[in-house]
Amino acid sequence: MTIAANSVVTLTYKLHTVEDGTKTFVEEAGKDNPLDFMFGAGMMLPKFEENIAGLTSGDTTDFELSAEDAYGEVNEQAVTSLPVDMFKESGIPAVGQILPLQDNQGNQFRGQVTDVSPEEVVVDLNHPMAGQNLHFDIEVLAVREATPEELAHGHSHGPDGTQEH
Repeated sequence: MTIAANSVVTLTYKLHTVEDGTKTFVEEAGKDNPLDFMFGAGMMLPKFEENIAGLTSGDTTDFELSAEDAYGEVNEQAVTSLPVDMFKESGIPAVGQILPLQDNQGNQFRGQVTDVSPEEVVVDLNHPMAGQNLHFDIEVLAVREATPEELAHGHSHGPDGTQEH
């Protein structure tokens, strides 16, 4: 079976960032803990899916995504200052700490603390990989049809379709 909409894909990957032709290792999902997901369900970067569409079990590929096609360019407007009073109960966070945040509509997201002063905590809301080109090395381990339950839930239930997520 080839990778197409509503198929469940199990694959390994190695992810590197690329700057001026130099690759820097970020993370990997090996055969002992592969990535599985429902293709076309909106869980993966669209250009990532575009690059693996049509592959089948045993295929390998590698490709690079520009920052624009990955997590976008760095948006300077996505850096905000929060009053230090917001942190009286939880404690003032340290520079580098990732904060779970929520907007007025209940949407949850994360921000990284970039500066702390007696008056404010500066938080960068950009994705941690914004502004970076990404290189993927992929090996497709398995491709199968999504089960009716997975289709109803909109996500994979593991490589064999039996795990609850």
